[in-house]
This record gives sequence, structure tokens and C-alpha cells, in this order.
Amino acid sequence: MKQAHFRFYAQLNDFLPLAQRSVTFPWEFELSAAVKDMIEALGVPHPEIALILVNGWPADFSYQVQDRDSISVYPVWRSLDVSEVTAVLANAPHRLHFALDTHLGRLAAYLRMLGFDTVYWTEGGDEDLARTCSAEDRILLTRDRGLLKRTVIRTGYYVRETDPRRQLQEIVQRFELTGVIQPFRRCLRCNALLRVVSKGSVRNRLREQTARHFDEFWICPQCDRIYWKGSHYEHMKRFLERLLCAA
Repeated sequence: MKQAHFRFYAQLNDFLPLAQRSVTFPWEFELSAAVKDMIEALGVPHPEIALILVNGWPADFSYQVQDRDSISVYPVWRSLDVSEVTAVLANAPHRLHFALDTHLGRLAAYLRMLGFDTVYWTEGGDEDLARTCSAEDRILLTRDRGLLKRTVIRTGYYVRETDPRRQLQEIVQRFELTGVIQPFRRCLRCNALLRVVSKGSVRNRLREQTARHFDEFWICPQCDRIYWKGSHYEHMKRFLERLLCAA
């Protein structure tokens, strides 16, 4: 039986059993296989990985693991620039466009509130969602490890938190979104960019109190929903201020 030694760093240990976290441990195998397949067999999805070192040298996911190899696996670290040795992995997001599976509906609405193009997947299977992420160069956010391991997924992240507000803070920090937030410009329901509309053109659709107290309105060109800066807007604004302060 052949044997390789693995060591995972930082948040990648979230996916491992306690006995394998932050230590070097052996992994036995009969036939050589791609390091990507071995890493995912251990439970770590490939989109979470920024750098693989085999016997001290950078390797890509196709590397065939050999007997007595020593393999170190690193996540994305904001404080560490490893761009010169991670180009072969090609897992850095080019655009901050997201796709979320059916379990993250509230997080999808929050990301739209911050202005990010966010697809919320409620119809179709995992295979369709994975293909959409690949075709549209979207970052997959999910709590489904199996979905994140699909080969077609180039960029993705396993959301650790379970509370939607803490999930949003986690994503803002992980992808360093604070400097590119453009809030209140997308429809929370369908993701389309809002456009300004005159009060007169929507007057017949407004409650009397709303029409009397507000003069600025926006409309979603896709679902026809109307927005204005009412009490809900003020609540979201305060929530956003607290989020940015914490991030």
C-alpha cells in the first residue's frame, strides 16, 4: 500500500475530522490519482484551495500523487500574496457575480441589497446550477459540499455561518466587498437593476400615505416592483452601517 502525507492549513481544517486538523497525517492508497481527487476524498472542496505544495513545490489539481509525497494545502489568505505560484489553479474570481443555492435565500437578498449581481437558484438541479456558474463566471456560495466539489465549479465558497446576517458579514469579509458595495440599486426579488421612475407614472399604484410623504421612486424593469425610501429602507440602511462597521 502506498502512502502520502497531507497537511491542511487555516480554514480548510473546517472540513476535516478533529484528528486530522492542523497536523500532518498519512493517507493510504493503492493506485495513483489526481491530487484534486484525493483532497476532495478527504472532504475539502477544490474551490476553497489557493495553493498546493507537493514536496515543497507548487502543483496543480492534475498532479498524480506518488508514494511518500508530502502535500501541503492552503486556502485563500487575504494577508498573503501567493499569486505568482497559484496561477495554475485559476480559482480567483474575475467578477463579483454570485450564485446561491436554494438554502441561502435570505443571503441572496442581502447581497442584492448591497448591489451585487446574485442569482438565487430555486428551480433545476445541482448540475444546472453548476453549469450556470461555469458559463456565467459566477462565484458559487453554498452549504452543500458535494455541489462545491463538482469539477465544473471554478470558484466557490462553503458558507460556514447559519444565521443570514452573520453569513453576509462572512461573505463581505471573505471576498473583501466593503470597497465595492453599491447598495439599493437592485431588485431584492429578481436581481434586476432598478431604474428611476417619475411619481406621476406610478401614482395610481401607491397608497395615499406613501404618495403624500415620498417623491422619489424606482421600479424594477423585470418584475415591475416599486421601491421608495420608506421605513424599510431606513432599517436596511442602519443594518448596512452596522455590517460595514463590523467588517
